[in-house]
Amino acid sequence: MTLTIVGSQLGDEGKGALVDRWGGDADVVVRYQGGDNAGHTVVEGGAEYKLSLVPSGAVRGTVGVLGNGCVVNPKTLFSEIDDLRERGLDPDVRIARRAHVILPYHRVLDGIEEEIKADDDAGDEVGTTGRGIGPTYEDKAGRRGIRVADLLDPAVLREKLEYAVPQKRALVEDVYGLDLSGDDRAAAFDVDALHEEFAAIGERLADEGVTVNCSDYLHRRHADGDEILFEGAQGTHIDVDHGNYPFVTSSNPTAGGAAVGSGLGVTKVGDGEVVGIVKSYLSRVGEGPLPTELDGDADEEALADEIREKGGEFGTVTGRPRRIGWLDLPMLRHAARVSGFTGVAVNHVDVLAGLDELKVCTSYELEGETVDTVPTTTERWERCEPVFAELDTWEEFDSAAVAEAGYDALPEAAREYLEFVADEIDTPIYAVGVGPDREETVELTNPFDE
Repeated sequence: MTLTIVGSQLGDEGKGALVDRWGGDADVVVRYQGGDNAGHTVVEGGAEYKLSLVPSGAVRGTVGVLGNGCVVNPKTLFSEIDDLRERGLDPDVRIARRAHVILPYHRVLDGIEEEIKADDDAGDEVGTTGRGIGPTYEDKAGRRGIRVADLLDPAVLREKLEYAVPQKRALVEDVYGLDLSGDDRAAAFDVDALHEEFAAIGERLADEGVTVNCSDYLHRRHADGDEILFEGAQGTHIDVDHGNYPFVTSSNPTAGGAAVGSGLGVTKVGDGEVVGIVKSYLSRVGEGPLPTELDGDADEEALADEIREKGGEFGTVTGRPRRIGWLDLPMLRHAARVSGFTGVAVNHVDVLAGLDELKVCTSYELEGETVDTVPTTTERWERCEPVFAELDTWEEFDSAAVAEAGYDALPEAAREYLEFVADEIDTPIYAVGVGPDREETVELTNPFDE
């Protein structure tokens, strides 16, 4: 069977912990979109592993695949693989030959475009990680991208660089009006230097034998009866089609992206389980609407700081402090409908313990009407006023003891909170995260047993 893990909010829901836990029951774990702008923190036996590109299942010893829907920065890939090896692991990572490659000029363009958006006072900067993700997907859609397979053939690589690089340099100099002479960024637009660097990367990929025809590889693994877990990066509400555009990523973190971004047929992916990962509150890095944000008076800001510190709400990739808000059920309803959740896992329940108050947004008020899901435009979402339900708070608890004893060991108010959420989105709870370690998860249902 297959299991697809989807972020239900804006990313940072703790997907890595569940991928790591259930990845132990999988034979293959597949990242189907995104690049090294994604951050997964996996805790195993007290050791912390921060991964931005290598699939989280690598920590469990399963085969990790970067699908054709990913954009790959080879430097990040090799750095993470080498780091895991130095820490005593032996990651088995495969890279789709159809996946697109992030080139240095993509990163330069990413930074320039964000700077220009920030300078024009329009407020439309996305707050990207600056890692070249968007420009790489633009080249993919514009049919001028360079794929992993191209790195394996130096002649093809040079041909494609000679086509793409002059266009990129002209964009910087003629459109953005920047003079690259004497600029450190000029090397990113040097065909000879790029060819030398990335041909060498192609040699390492070939020597290690890690590239695959992803669709064929996964088809054969599935036909042999292997269990396959699909790992989405980011979250539903920054999906390029289903998120709050333009404050989105450039790919599809929703469940439909698993079939497109891997090449395993939709009937096979859709025949499995789809589990939405939910943070018990809300956080966000970057710009865009956040109706339930705790940013009002001093008391709200203090509460946001408390949750941020307890939850470690700082970007895995950037280190930026995340914005904090109450759980938003209209967002979860949209996520459940778009991806067709068969279950949800609710994380960070321990972070809410000991608070003086607890709220959940159940709907929005928009222009005199009650709305139960997210509007289609960012402009309308910004005008939404949250309607809150107040729930009972619960006391601090021993995460390890609760994880060992099971769901009934949670404080009663915490269970009421979880059951309230499940009822509101009409989706059963499969797991509850009560701490950062894999073992600090209360599992009610293992989706591979369904």
